[in-house]
Amino acid sequence: MTRVVVPVAVLENEAVSFGLMNLLGTMDVTVLGYHVLPEQTPPDQARLQYEERANEALADITEEFREAGGAADYRLVFTGDRAKTVRRVADEVDARAFAITGATGTVDRLLVSLSGDVAADRILEFVIELVGDREIGVTLLRVADDEETTTLADAQARLADAGIDARTVLAEEASPLDALLAAVPDHDAIVMGEQAPSLQSFLLGDVTDRVAAGSVGPVLVVRQPPSEQG
Repeated sequence: MTRVVVPVAVLENEAVSFGLMNLLGTMDVTVLGYHVLPEQTPPDQARLQYEERANEALADITEEFREAGGAADYRLVFTGDRAKTVRRVADEVDARAFAITGATGTVDRLLVSLSGDVAADRILEFVIELVGDREIGVTLLRVADDEETTTLADAQARLADAGIDARTVLAEEASPLDALLAAVPDHDAIVMGEQAPSLQSFLLGDVTDRVAAGSVGPVLVVRQPPSEQG
């Protein structure tokens, strides 16, 4: 099955919602327990002090993911850079996506963004496997451009062929981020693509993290194909 990395700030008692665990029941999961170290703090020192407690917490979270349906394992990392660590571990375990945790109950509807420079086919493949045969509705969102009508119609038809109830939203006169945040309140979780770094994301913070901060539900970030990753 497809694998998803779920980063957890394990020493800060970050929780993983019941809804996210159930949503990922069709996936294999690697729980990435991480702790960001202050500058000049040796990782070996932190591991000696915190490893036992962190591993106990990660084992409990991992078992809950297994009970939700898929295979699950965990890794513990002491790091100075969370984002680089998430992407490195995702590479090592060949993960198709990673999660930004958020509070949610039962997931009845997903918001799927096809805006921006994303691998739409890869996102749709992920959504089809994620939903499986469950009654989870999907909203496909795209910001208007020259190809928006064809893209949305084709994506909707593809999901319909897989037995998924999908509707479309074409956002006009809005940025991709603003359109996504405006649609968030009617959905339980978000699926979006990993985008190439930009000046805006560098200055204002990673786009996916900004979306998660503006929503109550989790965000699943589908990674770019390996040939396109920087």
